[in-house]
Amino acid sequence: MDQSVMYKLSYGLFVLTSAAGGRESGCIINTAAQVTSRPNRISIAVNKANFTHDLVKEGGRFNLSILSEEAAFDTFQHFGFQSGREVDKFAGYGACQRSANGLYYVTAGTNGLISAAVEQSVDLGSHTLFIAGVDDLEALSDAPSATYAYYQSHIKPSPAKPSAPAGKTVWRCKVCGYIYEGEDLPEDFICPLCKHPASDFEKVTV
Repeated sequence: MDQSVMYKLSYGLFVLTSAAGGRESGCIINTAAQVTSRPNRISIAVNKANFTHDLVKEGGRFNLSILSEEAAFDTFQHFGFQSGREVDKFAGYGACQRSANGLYYVTAGTNGLISAAVEQSVDLGSHTLFIAGVDDLEALSDAPSATYAYYQSHIKPSPAKPSAPAGKTVWRCKVCGYIYEGEDLPEDFICPLCKHPASDFEKVTV
């Protein structure tokens, strides 16, 4: 089975933000879609390991900032490569505002805002699927939305050259480009930069 085929699906990228219990955070997701138009509803699937997942589950509200092709890699690093359990992602972060629901949304490198309230949730094991009613919509720019393929080709920096000698096998993270040097990648390995699992690494020879 060629897992790389999954990366050919044409889905977008978003900053999901939420708040509960006096805490606020955000994370990168790629699983948002409209599921009904009347009433207007969307779905998002969020990894339970993300702190933002817990905020959505507890608070029942969220914002989706739709990332555009103008998004900088710094945005992905800021919201995707560190945990909200350990850092306040909005402390000193200037590229954000509060929407009518009181939650933050990202203003830099985004083209649209969707504010929503959770109506249903489905436990999917590693993720929770949230079905939410749309409360507000705001256009932020005319820049095209960034697909995952666009991120891979134009936003994500080229991986640094490994220190391994020529002809050596290494493993490269397909999300952030981190290089793991070694013939075998442990099944439970987690990328130290973007926190993605071993399944998101590809074996390459340098």
